[in-house]
Amino acid sequence: MASDSPYCLAMKPMTTIRILLVDDHAIVREGYRALLAKQPCLKVVAEATDDAQAYQRFKESSPDVVITDLSLPGISGLELISRIKQRDANAKILVFSMHQNPSFAVQASRAGALGYVTKSSPPEVLLRAIHEVYCGRLTLSSDIAQALALEKLGHERIALETLTVREFEILRLLVEARTTEDIAQSLNISSKTVCNCHYLIKRKLGVASDIELTRLAIRLNVISLLDLSASVALVIGE
Repeated sequence: MASDSPYCLAMKPMTTIRILLVDDHAIVREGYRALLAKQPCLKVVAEATDDAQAYQRFKESSPDVVITDLSLPGISGLELISRIKQRDANAKILVFSMHQNPSFAVQASRAGALGYVTKSSPPEVLLRAIHEVYCGRLTLSSDIAQALALEKLGHERIALETLTVREFEILRLLVEARTTEDIAQSLNISSKTVCNCHYLIKRKLGVASDIELTRLAIRLNVISLLDLSASVALVIGE
């Protein structure tokens, strides 16, 4: 990696990110160390092979960024993240793991990690993530970000399937910008029933507003953007 890394150039002059590297495989750590050593703005100030050693090294070296695997001897990297965050709420932690299951990324975030990069990612992804985490920004490698998006979409589809036939029809009409009175008349039900269903639909789908409801409906292909545009134009025309 060239010494004039765009990540380094974007930082303040003479700023060096001090790193604690945690992984139980010596050969793997050596590879990371060699990669990071090519960056003049990055410096590995301590290394550890397990959670106890990592926690001690963190106390001794006060690194700017902790890069840790999740699979460690003894307690997991998740517990290590929690312990470090309990000691220093401002600690900046980046997970660098072989686990591509998005559930691991979710749990790492809950424990206090700012970033999650899989070991199958290109080197530049790791380097960019280090700087993002150092700056206090959340970051994910693209494979994890995509997996999380698909998982979220899966949960949303399951939630959609919990709607009754009537609730689904009311949802479709709501996102077409139909009024409560219009929907009630179309389905031959009371306006109160429409309002009650409207509330239940939002609760079942986990949305707080009609804007979120419309976005979700588009995302799940309940209605397309073209259909929505036509419906809004029709309402405006009336």
